[in-house]
Amino acid sequence: MSTFTTVLALIVMGLVVLVLIRGLFNMVKGTDANKSNKLMQLRILLQAVAIVLIMLTLWITGGGRPT
Repeated sequence: MSTFTTVLALIVMGLVVLVLIRGLFNMVKGTDANKSNKLMQLRILLQAVAIVLIMLTLWITGGGRPT
């Protein structure tokens, strides 16, 4: 289970980077401000999901404490 949550967290973090880059390019081009806003909202949502997955992984594995 911890491997699954680790891989899922890495995938979500990669999506955060992709959405961030796309939002930056959209902002530099100066196109639709509504699209930039939606991309930033999506980035914040993905970051929250990534944090939850990271915390879940730490909880499942015991946070790296020796057992």
